[in-house]
Amino acid sequence: MRLSVTARYAINALSDLYSHSDSNRKPVSVSDISKRQNIPVNYLEQLFAKLRKKGLLTSVRGAQGGYVLSRDASGICISDILNALDESLIFGDCQTEVGCKNAPLCPTFFLWQRVKDSVDEILDETSLEDLLNEKVALLNQTQVDPVREEVRNRAVKREQESKE
Repeated sequence: MRLSVTARYAINALSDLYSHSDSNRKPVSVSDISKRQNIPVNYLEQLFAKLRKKGLLTSVRGAQGGYVLSRDASGICISDILNALDESLIFGDCQTEVGCKNAPLCPTFFLWQRVKDSVDEILDETSLEDLLNEKVALLNQTQVDPVREEVRNRAVKREQESKE
């Protein structure tokens, strides 16, 4: 399973927007989010336009303009974001309109359906507020999580190898 770049950018951008708009719901500019999240401005503007049309964001015009969440971050779950972008997680062809000719006898058919159902449940239960709370908890940690550190080390190594 892989989450699309569009979905990852949207989730990261909305998390960033939420964490940088204070309790007064101060608008946050696309260019500021773009810089912090390393997302191209044009791409982010297109994403935000879709999210605004689907009711997740409100745009504020003017010199101090930008975007704000249309509702409280605790009321925006990750599945809302994916649905607004028409993104979905697929665990095999049997779940697509193309289907799979082996479905009637496939021993993994129900396995992938259960995995998808579990992931969908997690995405339905996780809000933008939950993501910010997780970030705050990570920043307050005194020890580095060994799993996260290993993932970071692999990414750094891969980046170094690509430069050689």
